[in-house]
Amino acid sequence: MSRARVIILALLLALTPVAAQAAGAATAKSAGTPPAATEKVVVTGDHFVVDDARHQATFSGNVVVEETGITLKANQVVGLYGASGPSSISSFEATGNVVLITPDQQATGDKAVFDPKTRLLTLTGNVVVTSKSGQVQSTRLVVDLRTKKSTFSAGGGGRVTGVFTSE
Repeated sequence: MSRARVIILALLLALTPVAAQAAGAATAKSAGTPPAATEKVVVTGDHFVVDDARHQATFSGNVVVEETGITLKANQVVGLYGASGPSSISSFEATGNVVLITPDQQATGDKAVFDPKTRLLTLTGNVVVTSKSGQVQSTRLVVDLRTKKSTFSAGGGGRVTGVFTSE
């Protein structure tokens, strides 16, 4: 397998469980699981650059990451990996019109950052999480994937707003 393909696979394996959890943040149910070894993950974008010197892989321009039941869209997705190679993803960052979609929910924001060591996903900038049962808006959402705790917050004197519909 070429080094670029290994980097892509490692980046996507780190990315897909995060997308599922982030989109599931507004309710208690989780929308997805990590892909099985044989499951396809498809990434498309206008450009793809692997910079081994900087340990960075970048997809840019209308990036779409698709795995069964989960879609991530962004203007750019950057994965950083350690000196031991692409199997050691240290972080990923999706920027520009970030959308995380599952069958039950959608989360949007300006930027999503995932740290595999702490298992924290942070979605910032005009955060909106929408499901059948309602919508939550804030400027920041932090999802702890270990505890499955989601914390919405607003800065600059703003407020977190939730609108819920009874089923």
